[in-house]
Amino acid sequence: MKELKKAGLGFVQVFWGNGKGKSTSSFGTALRACGNGYSVHLVQFMKNGADSLEEQIPGEIKSLSKFQNFSYKRFGTDGWVIKKPTENQIKAAKEALDYVKASLKNTNYDIIIADEILYAVQLGLLTEEEIINLIENKPKNKELILTGSHVPYPRIFEKADLVTEIKKHKHPYDAGFIARKGIEY
Repeated sequence: MKELKKAGLGFVQVFWGNGKGKSTSSFGTALRACGNGYSVHLVQFMKNGADSLEEQIPGEIKSLSKFQNFSYKRFGTDGWVIKKPTENQIKAAKEALDYVKASLKNTNYDIIIADEILYAVQLGLLTEEEIINLIENKPKNKELILTGSHVPYPRIFEKADLVTEIKKHKHPYDAGFIARKGIEY
């Protein structure tokens, strides 16, 4: 058996799949990290501009915001991305990506969560190459967490240190139940 090495910050984690819990997994990591003194910065892709999310801050962000070492910024415009993205939606995703790059250089942050960034790739707002470039240029002492996408991206996964697929077996939405406050958001 290989000797285990002590690991500090610096890994790339990916949470993807068709199940509920990709963002929630990253928020759990954020909670654990904040509780242990790490600073966590959440960057959410495609979360502003959608009617149901514009003014609404989810419970997990409200809870994490009680920590002084947690912060967040949301990006998005023109509502939900349906079929072909608008130029404004693409521009907002590029702004979010640039912001993630800048956040990785910010000495105030230990962990950066790029929430829904892989959906931005799946929906045509960003490219797989842009994500690979992000990973390759990440400072070695920063933890980067990527979430989103029902589509696998093997080239991105190859660059990551931890890849977790969240797989749905059954969901109340399939039986006609809408998302519930405090449970799904």
